[in-house]
Amino acid sequence: MEKVDCIVVGGGLAGLSAAYGLASAGVEVMVLERGDYAGAKNVTGGRLYTSVLGDVYPELWEEAAAEGGPFERPVVREAVTVLGDGAATTVELRSDRLAAPSPQSHTLLRAKFDQWLAEKATDKGATIVTGMKADELLLEGGGASGGGATGGGAAAATSRPKVIGIRAGDDEVGADVTIVAEGALGLLASGAGLREQPPAADHARGFKEVVELPSQTIEDRFRVAEGEGAAHLFLGTVTRGMTGGGFLYTNKESLSLGIVVSMEQMRAREDELESWQLLDEFRKLPAVAPLVAGGTVAEYSAHGIPEGGIEQVPRLFGDGYLLAGDAAGLSLNALVTVRGMDFAIASGHSAAQAVLTARKADDYSAAMLAAYDRLLHRSFVLPDMAAARDYPRIIENRRLFTQYPDLLVRQVEALFTVGPGPSPRLLPRLWRGKREIVFDPATWRDLWSMRRL
Repeated sequence: MEKVDCIVVGGGLAGLSAAYGLASAGVEVMVLERGDYAGAKNVTGGRLYTSVLGDVYPELWEEAAAEGGPFERPVVREAVTVLGDGAATTVELRSDRLAAPSPQSHTLLRAKFDQWLAEKATDKGATIVTGMKADELLLEGGGASGGGATGGGAAAATSRPKVIGIRAGDDEVGADVTIVAEGALGLLASGAGLREQPPAADHARGFKEVVELPSQTIEDRFRVAEGEGAAHLFLGTVTRGMTGGGFLYTNKESLSLGIVVSMEQMRAREDELESWQLLDEFRKLPAVAPLVAGGTVAEYSAHGIPEGGIEQVPRLFGDGYLLAGDAAGLSLNALVTVRGMDFAIASGHSAAQAVLTARKADDYSAAMLAAYDRLLHRSFVLPDMAAARDYPRIIENRRLFTQYPDLLVRQVEALFTVGPGPSPRLLPRLWRGKREIVFDPATWRDLWSMRRL
């Protein structure tokens, strides 16, 4: 059986980040990517928060942001639109502090960015094998066990098997250590007993279109200067009462337009609503249609997103293996900030550092690879997820996407309404018609739960 120092399963951001760090240190690392190229299966439409990645491969981000680099636009304008019944209101921020000299975030297209990062890892000596699907993890002793969530990687009491490599078709490849960065579904890890099967209730499904538009048109419509970008989120009726929201990100010559909605709630609907209908309705909204008018849809894709929070993060290490990125549940939905790509890159970096420490000792046991868990706790990844521990349960509340958006837009509408007869004073105008919600006990229970936001 062929053997390498390290196998990385998955050529997404977590896997490529780990491969880049390991190859830079001279480790023989093989990345297995089932797509035709790195990024072919990675369709996240969005942005990367680079402000938190200063200590994670700093040499990469300056190059990525330079002319001709893989980043699309630095985000200098933020907007959130809340949609109610027949109305919408928008909160907008334009800030110099979001932009130069160090932008907080950049928009990107994963097919382009992942290929660039793969080239950087290859330049350092990593071997990236595309079009190759890992069918199962090779195990030695111990037997497979379920392994529930441990809230941020704490060691579980149950024993787990030792991972000694992978099988892809008829080929078997051994490794001292395997980094599993296979994505949100976690089929390999759960099949080998390294974690439980990820439940649909803790996942969302994202649907995205890439809409091509000229760069000048994008800048005019989103009121940004040449080369600058905007991020626009949408909450409320856009998801038909389900947990989730819409997004619109500006790229150099296209827009990433999409919907994220609870996987379990979408599946449990009794009507015949399809995902493409939800996205089609979103595109035609009065708040959205003028922004995408005249554009050409160049791509449609869907993607699973872990949203269970830190309580659903499994044990992240064991004998001969580490879990990274979406496969480890490292993602955070805080309504107006949705993070996952920065977590993936940071987890890959920490995984590489842990493997390098284990390699020096020639010891790839769980006790040695536990350094990975400690590194993630010292980084921003697990502390940020711990701080948002209550978010997943809070945003399951459908009133956040039905009653409250409608209440907000009606309040704003009242401020601007002039009708026949004498106009009431401002406060009575705002109070009128809102008492049924204000005096609802459920409202006060929701406010009490939201104290943890």
